[in-house]
Amino acid sequence: MSRLSAAVPPWLAHALRAQRGPVPWSAVVRGALAAGPLLLVAVLSGRTSVGVVAALGAMLAGINDRPGSRRAAVRRLGVPALAGAGGLLVGSYAGQHVGAVTLTLLLTVLGLLAGAVSAVGPVASGAGTQLLVAAAIGAGMPLPEPGWQRALFFVGGAGWLLVLRLALPTPGAIAGDYRFDGERDAVGGVYDAVAALLEAVGGPDAPGRRVALTAALDHAQDALGGPRLRPYASSAAERRLHAQYAAALPLAEAATALAWAGEAVPARAVEGPRRLAVAVRTSTHTGPLPAPARSAPALRALDDALLHAADTFDRGGDDSALHTRRRTATSLARTVLGSAGREYGLRVALCFGAGVAVAQALHHARWYGSHAHWYWLPATAVFLVKPDLGPLASRVICRAAGTVLGAVLFAGFAALLPRPAGLVALVALCGALIPVATRHFAAQTAVVTVLVLSLVMVGGEPGASWSRIGETLLACAIVLLVGHLPALGQRGGGVRARLTHAAEAAHVYLAHVLDDGTTDDRAGRWTLRREAYRALAEARASIDLAAAELPALARHAEGTDEVAATLERLVDTTTACAVQLDDNGRLTPEHTERITALLDELAEGRERAGLVVKGGQALPVPLAG
Repeated sequence: MSRLSAAVPPWLAHALRAQRGPVPWSAVVRGALAAGPLLLVAVLSGRTSVGVVAALGAMLAGINDRPGSRRAAVRRLGVPALAGAGGLLVGSYAGQHVGAVTLTLLLTVLGLLAGAVSAVGPVASGAGTQLLVAAAIGAGMPLPEPGWQRALFFVGGAGWLLVLRLALPTPGAIAGDYRFDGERDAVGGVYDAVAALLEAVGGPDAPGRRVALTAALDHAQDALGGPRLRPYASSAAERRLHAQYAAALPLAEAATALAWAGEAVPARAVEGPRRLAVAVRTSTHTGPLPAPARSAPALRALDDALLHAADTFDRGGDDSALHTRRRTATSLARTVLGSAGREYGLRVALCFGAGVAVAQALHHARWYGSHAHWYWLPATAVFLVKPDLGPLASRVICRAAGTVLGAVLFAGFAALLPRPAGLVALVALCGALIPVATRHFAAQTAVVTVLVLSLVMVGGEPGASWSRIGETLLACAIVLLVGHLPALGQRGGGVRARLTHAAEAAHVYLAHVLDDGTTDDRAGRWTLRREAYRALAEARASIDLAAAELPALARHAEGTDEVAATLERLVDTTTACAVQLDDNGRLTPEHTERITALLDELAEGRERAGLVVKGGQALPVPLAG
């Protein structure tokens, strides 16, 4: 695949790339027990249309069902489900009581709002997507139930999957309270990532391992920081996991400083974090840990962090802070109304509105015959305009290929399977396949196409396989056209907004470390370090995505990857400075010279990339001792 990626354009290479990893058997079981059984109960009770709506809710929730903790799953599945219910409610009543023009305008405005809110983060993006998809389904799918009942059963279907997520134990999770197996795995992953970074210090793999450590810390924060009724960890097992996560932060800091120095560490230094990872996952004591030599500031910091972690694991700890700050309403509003929110909101509104307009025109021209199922075109446009699923060209290719494959497969199944029993079984099978199919957008599209066509046929409508292909191709054309229209503002706004936020976070972190008297505030420092690295990871992901777009779009993000690389080196250097200052209170000439050079390089890169960072570059760089 690496040779193929080098031989084809980035936008095509992305379409051919699939995620790898073990099969998420827990999610597969939940998917099999969600949409299919709900539909079966509804068919047996004579309320098929109710089962169709509930199965749709379970299917969309299944797309958001990702590995992690149960607490985090409440927000990841619940918030989009509530947004989808709201969209279904609005779409149902609007489709019944307003004309085609008013309906198109209403859904276009809804697309503008949902798109702008999606810039807040992954959960908000999932909520915006479900809001629009459900609104299109509510307006276009003929169902006998009133809108409020549709919304209720939609939430019920998603809620059933969430109940399964909270109640079913994870296979193989036999250590401790199974309710916290996601948290244990996430915290254990942090210690594994620390060990992997230490093992790679001084070698070419160190930068990639540092990025993997950032991802592990982000995942652990998200796993531990889900919604709760109380503002603190209420059980002893959860408090212990929070303390074990906090104990990993100084280890990560020391490992990053060692990677910055570039000198290989003794093999025994790697053994300690690995034993800590095993202790987290098995809920056991660590026993004695091998201590590294204390010949350098970063090695001494690593030794102190290992001693602190061993004490926390053996005696328990009271540090339950996750070292993250809650986003304020002002910051959320700034994100929604900023360049990223405006740009994405406008594109979603144009794509969704154009999809609704074209679908309404075809519907009233009797393109669909006597069956109203025009919702597929605007719903497809929503998925296509969603950047979380990959670059624009990649999304279009995968969506078209997946729809054709799914429609062909369904036509074959529909000709062979008995009705409705065979179609209900097909829905259950597709629900089980969704967690695996999410690794590639084309595969996910194929599975979802088979599932939705099965629901449509169970609901009493004839097969619509071939018309779905035409509607999908129309949606692809609309999104490709709108995606290349000039924006009302700066193109690449999402990339620049994330990179600007990362630069500001890096400056705040650097100022905190270099300001005399603040180095004793380690908790505050770790919070700022986590924010800087998380912001950098989000910016880097956005830049990589933009680089895989078609050249007409990719050029708008030129120069941002160099700025991100400079910021990464600056934050790594800041971490090394923090460890040095903790050790003897003074920086070496290497530290100060590196900071000065990186700040100059960053100023030049920002100017080339058109970035404006609040606070500028006036930072207190102390003289070396």
